[in-house]
Amino acid sequence: MYLRRVAILLSLAILLVSVSAVCASADEKIGVIDSQKIIFQHPKFEAVTKQLQQISTQKENEMKLAVEKESDQNKKAQIFNAKRSELAQEEARLMQPIFQEAQVAVRTVARLKGVTVVIEQSAVYFGGIDITDDVIQELKKKSAGK
Repeated sequence: MYLRRVAILLSLAILLVSVSAVCASADEKIGVIDSQKIIFQHPKFEAVTKQLQQISTQKENEMKLAVEKESDQNKKAQIFNAKRSELAQEEARLMQPIFQEAQVAVRTVARLKGVTVVIEQSAVYFGGIDITDDVIQELKKKSAGK
């Protein structure tokens, strides 16, 4: 749920930047990416997902214990919302490095391939150079080098 939302926001940001760049120059070489595939195949994604599942279970248990002790429905709702907010903050904190590394990899691959504009694949009806797999390979290469 959160990951999908972030992937969509990342896609929209890339699309907006790309569209403005396309308007600026007609001689642009356009690349396309599947940002969701890139994020899901990031070398750290599986570990972060497991960590988020553990945190989610922990927050859920904390919320259940706190709600069981509370009789006021408004306070129960506040506890629930607070735990949900804490989980969202943890998700953002843990996913941020993955998103940053993906952005750097997109820029690196685009420069290497001479691509001047990168657009989310789902926004393109025809054309463009798909650099998704190259970006995934760049992420794996950087991860192996650390």
